[in-house]
Amino acid sequence: MLSVKNLKVTYGNIAAISDVSFEVPEGKIVSLIGANGAGKTTTLRAVSGLVAPSGGTVTFKGQDITSTPAHKLVGMGISHVPEGRRIFPVLTVKENLELAAWTLKDKAEVSRRMEEVFEMFPRIKDRIAQLGGTLSGGEQQMLAVARAMITGGDILLLDEPSMGLAPVLVDEIFDKIVAINKRGTTVLLVEQNAFEALEISDFAYVLEVGYSTISGPSKEIAADPRVREAYLGV
Repeated sequence: MLSVKNLKVTYGNIAAISDVSFEVPEGKIVSLIGANGAGKTTTLRAVSGLVAPSGGTVTFKGQDITSTPAHKLVGMGISHVPEGRRIFPVLTVKENLELAAWTLKDKAEVSRRMEEVFEMFPRIKDRIAQLGGTLSGGEQQMLAVARAMITGGDILLLDEPSMGLAPVLVDEIFDKIVAINKRGTTVLLVEQNAFEALEISDFAYVLEVGYSTISGPSKEIAADPRVREAYLGV
C-alpha cells in the first residue's frame, strides 16, 4: 500500500533523514522504532506531506505522492495523528471531530463515522460537549485518534501515541490501535516504546540517525540481540 524508498529530508545543511526505505503492506501494522533524533517523526511528516523530501520517493497505492501537498493526501486516504496530539484546545470534542469531516459532503456518512468513533471511544462520547483542552492526556490522545478515524483514511500514521500516558492508558491505546487495524485500516506506527510497538505490529524497521538499518517481521526484530540491548533493555 505504502512504499518509501531512499527518502531524504534536509533542513538547510542538516540532514534529518539520509536514507530511509520501508514498505507498509495493506491491512498490516508496521512500526518504526529508534532513539530520539533517529528521524522517525520527520519520516512520518514527509510521508504525509508536512515536509518536502529532498530525495527519494513515496508511493501510495501505486501512485507517486512524493510532492503531493498534505491537504490533498487526506482525500486520498492518508490520516496522520501527530506527536503531541495537536487537538484544538478551545473547541469542543464534537467540534474537533466535525472539523475532521470537512472533506465529506454526505451528512449520513459523517453521522455513521461519528457513531463508529463513539463505539470505539465511549469516553470521548461522554465528553462530547467538553473543550478539548480540558481533557486528560489520555482522553486527548483518544480524541486525536478518533479525529483521524473520522477522515476515513485507508492508512493511519501514528506518531508516539503512548507519549506521556500512564501505563494503564498506554495499554488501552495500543488495544485501540489493534482494534482499528482489525476493522481494515492499515497502520504505520512510530513509537519509542519499542516493546509495545513490536508486540502489536506485523513488521518493524529500526531507524538510526537518519538511516533504516534493521528490518523484518516484528517477532524476529524483537529477538535480535542488537534490538534487545539497544531498545528493549534486555
